[in-house]
Amino acid sequence: MATKFQHKPQSVQVPNFLGRFGHGNTPTAEVLRPKKTQETLLRVWFYLRRQKRSLILTALMVLGTACLDLAGPILFGKVIDDHIVTRNMTGLSKLLLLMLFAYVTSGSLYLLQSHVMVGAAQRTMRDLREDLFSKLLHLPLNFYDRRIHGELMSRLTSDVENINQVLSNSVTQIVSGSLSTVGVAIAMFWINPILAAVSIVTISLFTILGNRWIATKTRTRYRAQQSALGRLYGFIEETIGGQKVVKAYGQEKTFTGKFDEINEEFRQAGIRAQLFSGLTGPMMNTVHNTAYAIVAGVGGVMAIMGMTTIGVIAMFISYTRQFGRPLNEIANLYNSLQSAMAGAERVFEIIDETPEVDAHQSNSLRKIKGGVVLDHVCFSYLKDVPVLKNVSLHALPGQTIALIGPTGAGKTTIVNLLTRFYETDQGSILIDGRDIREIPKVELRRQLGIVLQDTFLFSGTVRDNIRYGRLDATDEEIVEAARLSNADTFIHLLPLGYDTVLTERGSNFSHGQRQMLAIARAILADPAILILDEATSSVDTRTEKHIQEAMHRLMEGRTSFVIAHRLSTIRSADQIIVINHGEVTERGTHAELLEKKGFYWRISSNHRNGSQKNENAVAQEDFLAIVSL
Repeated sequence: MATKFQHKPQSVQVPNFLGRFGHGNTPTAEVLRPKKTQETLLRVWFYLRRQKRSLILTALMVLGTACLDLAGPILFGKVIDDHIVTRNMTGLSKLLLLMLFAYVTSGSLYLLQSHVMVGAAQRTMRDLREDLFSKLLHLPLNFYDRRIHGELMSRLTSDVENINQVLSNSVTQIVSGSLSTVGVAIAMFWINPILAAVSIVTISLFTILGNRWIATKTRTRYRAQQSALGRLYGFIEETIGGQKVVKAYGQEKTFTGKFDEINEEFRQAGIRAQLFSGLTGPMMNTVHNTAYAIVAGVGGVMAIMGMTTIGVIAMFISYTRQFGRPLNEIANLYNSLQSAMAGAERVFEIIDETPEVDAHQSNSLRKIKGGVVLDHVCFSYLKDVPVLKNVSLHALPGQTIALIGPTGAGKTTIVNLLTRFYETDQGSILIDGRDIREIPKVELRRQLGIVLQDTFLFSGTVRDNIRYGRLDATDEEIVEAARLSNADTFIHLLPLGYDTVLTERGSNFSHGQRQMLAIARAILADPAILILDEATSSVDTRTEKHIQEAMHRLMEGRTSFVIAHRLSTIRSADQIIVINHGEVTERGTHAELLEKKGFYWRISSNHRNGSQKNENAVAQEDFLAIVSL
């Protein structure tokens, strides 16, 4: 159903002040706005209408309260004309009891319908959050490359909550208010058309004119407020994530200043939004008080002329209040409605994003042997800025392929294409003779094991993080995987062993320990093709030895792609592929490339010379500086 309302959004660029720590680019966030507000309302309704039972029950209770609200003033008018004016006490108690019943029952129904509607709204928001979160999981990585993560979080939290507030508290008020307004108008014209016309025209005219003026001012300002809130969330998220960098470079004051700027922008946007919306209540009170005075004045003249009774005037004053109250409530809700609409637009912008292109699930992938071919592959992250240019390579099952080259040469890009995190612009990638674009991504990635330089560990226990490699693994299999990765030794030294809880991203573990846990996760997955992206970087020599032992166990019998900056990892590879400026410039074994005396020979020579000066630290630093993998 959602595809029916897809549309081309308008794009507004919003600056990302300091970029995202840990990424090689500094993206800008796009705040998108749908062209048609009516479509957004309809799409919210498509989610809400799933709660049919609750909506029907609420509608019946709203209808009941509307009828009871209409009965109150009629009974009040009869009390005045038939009993107070005539001083007739017969039947007065019965009418008073009826009035009491009407008001008590109406109040009870108001409470009950609010309870039912809150439940319906919460279930609706649950469905909307599930769809939004599922869409975020199925969007391609290039979507996240150009978005601030905190801004996306604000859509899943703040924007959805704004919609929830309106559905929980405002929908029943709007519906009951609309029914009450229509019912009151009919009753007023039935009782006295002249007073009805005076009352309705006075309130409606001023209300419509006032709200139209306010509407033009507040809608755009609430959109700006939500966008500013998203930027504030984004900056907070990246600052908290980059605390080590902030403290290492002593940039606390700089970040505080930047936060003050964004916070001030949000404050100004909030003031502009609330300034005009705050006029709604006072304006409506003025309109209604003016209407009461006009009705009382016209009614008094008509009573003196014998055209109506005092009871009818009292009835009309009460009806005028009932006619104006829903309009006043809706006007006061206008602030929340505007905020909710802005939030709904931002939520549906994400839901309308194009998901990852995938193959049909029927094209399943059986257990593979591991032959990999890149055939004249071209790729670029940005248009007209090529990263890979006609790259070709052939890996036989069980071979180890080492990828080396300067920073930005395209090594990690090859890995990203092999895993289908991105799709090739030209050329093809084949596994066992099959184009990977014909293989469902879930099936493909199930055959791949990935150990990255920046290991990501989730909040939870050590056991849970290893089990992510294969969710149906037994505890014994988890322990065996940890033993093979050399992680079992340090895990047993932890206070709770495998049940030790990791903090966010595993920050309470060292870099080497996190890498060994990642290798254990890959061992447990038992992949046919293994990808090691600088898995031994940033660790000491002793830890590197343990990690390399675990890597060698993991690589046995598997096709492996290794990106590393230390010759000890590269030397034993079956093929060494040298990539420079997105092109393959050299290929061969360690011995073959040394004989060619090209780029690989030069960096190997520098590495050997560095080793003679300083067998450990200097050699590694020189090689890292030259190759910069």
